[in-house]
Amino acid sequence: MSSEIIASDKQETPPEQSSETPQFDSKGFLKSVTELPGVYRMFDENAELLYVGKAKSLKKRLSSYFRKNGLHIKTRVLVGKIADIQVTVTSSETEALLLEQNLIKKHRPPYNVLLRDDKSYPYVHLSDHKDYPYFSFKRGKKRGKGQFFGPYPSSGAVKESLAILQKLFKVRQCDDSFYKNRSRPCLQHQIKRCSAPCVGLITPERYMEDVRRTSMFLLGKNNEIIHELVEEMEKASMSLDFERAAELRDQVTALRTVQEQQYVMGEGSRVNADVIAIDAKPGGVCISVLYVRSGQVLGNKVYYPKVSLDETESELLATFITQLYITDDATRELPEEIICSHPPNDIELLNAAFSQLFEHQKVEIKSKVRTQKAKWLELSVKNAEQSLQSLLNNKQNMMQRFRSLQDALELDEVPLRLECFDISHSSGEATVASCVVFDQNGPAKNEYRSYNIEGITGGDDYAAMNQALTRRFTKIKKGEGKIPDILVIDGGKGQINQALDVLTELQVTGIDVVGLAKGPERKSGFETIFLNGVDQELDLDANHPGFLLLQHIRDEAHRFAVSKHRWRRGKARKKSTLEDIEGVGPKRRKAMIQFFGGLQEINNASIDELAKVPGISRALAEEIYANLHNV
Repeated sequence: MSSEIIASDKQETPPEQSSETPQFDSKGFLKSVTELPGVYRMFDENAELLYVGKAKSLKKRLSSYFRKNGLHIKTRVLVGKIADIQVTVTSSETEALLLEQNLIKKHRPPYNVLLRDDKSYPYVHLSDHKDYPYFSFKRGKKRGKGQFFGPYPSSGAVKESLAILQKLFKVRQCDDSFYKNRSRPCLQHQIKRCSAPCVGLITPERYMEDVRRTSMFLLGKNNEIIHELVEEMEKASMSLDFERAAELRDQVTALRTVQEQQYVMGEGSRVNADVIAIDAKPGGVCISVLYVRSGQVLGNKVYYPKVSLDETESELLATFITQLYITDDATRELPEEIICSHPPNDIELLNAAFSQLFEHQKVEIKSKVRTQKAKWLELSVKNAEQSLQSLLNNKQNMMQRFRSLQDALELDEVPLRLECFDISHSSGEATVASCVVFDQNGPAKNEYRSYNIEGITGGDDYAAMNQALTRRFTKIKKGEGKIPDILVIDGGKGQINQALDVLTELQVTGIDVVGLAKGPERKSGFETIFLNGVDQELDLDANHPGFLLLQHIRDEAHRFAVSKHRWRRGKARKKSTLEDIEGVGPKRRKAMIQFFGGLQEINNASIDELAKVPGISRALAEEIYANLHNV
């Protein structure tokens, strides 16, 4: 950095302004401004920083703010607040760009485009153990030994990838403290998600082969893996080892299924690209980034930058790209290509800055692409459009509550999915656990679940909570369902400990556990909030948006649990769920039980399935379904 930039640090605090500061003398100021490149800072009459900008020519750029006409109303508002402007001359426009970003991130001026989330990205990490290495979640700089895969757009994308790896290759994901203390296989082996190296159920050679293929999968080499597995399957079949052949066949089938769900370029392609699309409408701006590594889409992430001035999509993209990749801790990785929905301004300047910061690494910034890259860009554009529309249509401002909760819990990124559990029963009778789901659009009612609790002592809420959470997260470990970012527990220390025990036993990581315990008076607004255990309490104001979000999901979980409990209790007190249905006599009840195998299966059957039973018409099937589900 030039000496001019170092000297500029002394000018960051402007001279004190009098309470009777006159209107800014733009004509006198512009007479003395240099034509050299640099950074300018605009202050209001209270010496508060309003805006930071860079310019190839300071005189020309600053003169544009004070022309008589042609300014947008937002820019005129900014100019009307200016009481002082300070400039810092730099030796090049590239240095001006770097200094501008440093000042913006340090002071966060209200009229600059600001990215709320500039945290580091997560990775999948392979440890350097000699015999039985493990895969795990890592965030931040690539510190320590081992191999890193990524970066991924979010912690959720890493969790999903780790779940797929367990299903396909059964490589361990537990840490050493858990691994070394095992005397028998854990639940992961029982549900066929781990080959149990902890107790020697797999040889080191066979395990390392699984590790090698897991690494190939993370690098996008699916076709090579499938080719290897098919050859091995044929050899096993020729050797009459049919059990091994069947296992390999299932692995190939699962790999092909995963491959069909991914956007992959032609065979042999290893493209690393970030595909950036912007959608700007009155009321908001959304930028979607689709992450492609080794020709494989890892996921996407959306940003809602704060925009206070009137800027074009190309100007916003240039600012966004600069803030996204130019960071103080250098944890961002620069892809080979940056594909944009609009051509960003100052592409040559961006390339010069990247070359200086990333050891002369070259990156192509383009907006005109074809074939598979065009499909990626189209997908990123759709994500931006739909995300912005959802934000603008959300009348309850759910996004603000999620961001407030992020701040309150000091999370690295805005949570995308909350799940809350509650227990309901009547003196131990007909115990039901509810699971409700909130995303950034509010309640996702199609993903609500309830669990009928069996085999516990009546009224034991701790055991009920343990059973419900075990059933829920066992399914997640099997690859069924989405992983929440935050698990909310309606209850005190006992329920919270049950949640932590279940997550530890199932080796589910990356989930923050929040407990909401009622106070002595059991009044809303006086709850105690626990985070990831009973030792850390949060003190939030009763009107805090994040606190209101926790109350909202807690109340919804309670309502859903009570409704399901009442339905179950009423059902249990009936003599028979089928006898009370008009038109269903002994013969038809017997036919239904023989067809489905039991009452539970009948309750779970759809109308079309009920109509397949001999003697059951379509109309009667609808009647049966309505009675069973209280429709």
